[in-house]
Amino acid sequence: MDPVKFYASLIKKNMERPEQVKKLINFGLYFAHHYVSLFKDKRVPQSFHFLNKYCIRCVIEPLKHPQSSAWVNLFSPSEFLMAMDIKPLFIEAYSSFMSGFFIEDCLIDAAESKGISNTLCSYHKTFLGAGELGILEKPRLMIATSIACDANIPTFRYLSKKLGVPLCIIDVPYRYSKEAVSYVKKQLFEVVSSLEEAFKRKLDIDKLREVVKTENKTRALMKEYLNYAGRKSLQTTMTFEMYMLFASHVFIGSKEILKFYEMLLADIKKAPEKSGKSVFFVHLLPMFEKNFKDYFNFGEKYCIAGSDINYDFLDEIDEKDPFSGIAEKLILTSFNGGIDRRVSRIRELVEKIKPDGIIQFCHLGCKQSMGGVFFIKKLASEMGIPFLCLDGDCVDKRNNQEGQNRTRLEAFLEML
Repeated sequence: MDPVKFYASLIKKNMERPEQVKKLINFGLYFAHHYVSLFKDKRVPQSFHFLNKYCIRCVIEPLKHPQSSAWVNLFSPSEFLMAMDIKPLFIEAYSSFMSGFFIEDCLIDAAESKGISNTLCSYHKTFLGAGELGILEKPRLMIATSIACDANIPTFRYLSKKLGVPLCIIDVPYRYSKEAVSYVKKQLFEVVSSLEEAFKRKLDIDKLREVVKTENKTRALMKEYLNYAGRKSLQTTMTFEMYMLFASHVFIGSKEILKFYEMLLADIKKAPEKSGKSVFFVHLLPMFEKNFKDYFNFGEKYCIAGSDINYDFLDEIDEKDPFSGIAEKLILTSFNGGIDRRVSRIRELVEKIKPDGIIQFCHLGCKQSMGGVFFIKKLASEMGIPFLCLDGDCVDKRNNQEGQNRTRLEAFLEML
């Protein structure tokens, strides 16, 4: 039997014993961290080997020290947490790891049994299920934004009420204006006030400026990396591309992520020239879907050119006035506002990277992604690039039609 699936069966047998499940999950994460530290796959570039270890650690730490942690969603402004030495646990990452443990079905079923809609995003249902089953230690605070996903605020509100944990909601206007920046900036001051009260420590503005300075350096390396992404072939996997979300969002102001991008840039500079066909992904990658793993993990004939969600904001943040700068970032991300902003960013990235095809995997429950398909398909047609749209689930493996996916994916790749 597959050792991971055997371990999953062990966890599932103990689902009615939450303390035992927590121990098993924590042990599994520790084992994974030690395993990737000791046994390095020779195909994995140094940068992704570093990122792999770091991402696992970023999930271990807030679970190990819940009273030093805050729960966030992908677009939450974690700069304040890093400046205050608070460990963020972003719920989408937790759910992905639970899917990696093959226990997402139990957690989703637990959520739905409590009345949670089966049409809700499975990232959120998995996290909600973990909360319902008592396998998550409550944090000191929760922070959610209104950006991109309409499940963010209801999910956090539900868990905040259930666990009795304070919640900060950041309402981000769709359109950019001075008034919108002031509106978000005021909310960020309120978030910091809540953090100071919950964790009994004060924000050091100089530390926040240092985090923002590191973030700006990191983003400069990201843009330089894009100059090579179109003509170099770097061996990667679906999982590593999704791990990039740690680097492009929740932990981008950390020194570790700055080091990762320094290593990534060095790796791509010495990578061989592009061979085979490259595919650019829109939104999320189905890293657990067998067909995609077969074709793209360490692929030579087909490789991953990138995904738009990792490059949703490419400007600098004002280091002198970080509150205004972070407010501007939240408003101007390509995942906020009308679909035209996102289409424009995808066009910029595709023109720079020059992929051979575009794939949009529409994650079930992600309404903003499904609603934008027509516009992105039209863009691909205008640019003369083959486009494939597939429906499926990035977390709940039961919702993927493996045979149908293979037929359509193979036909698309043949066309390339």
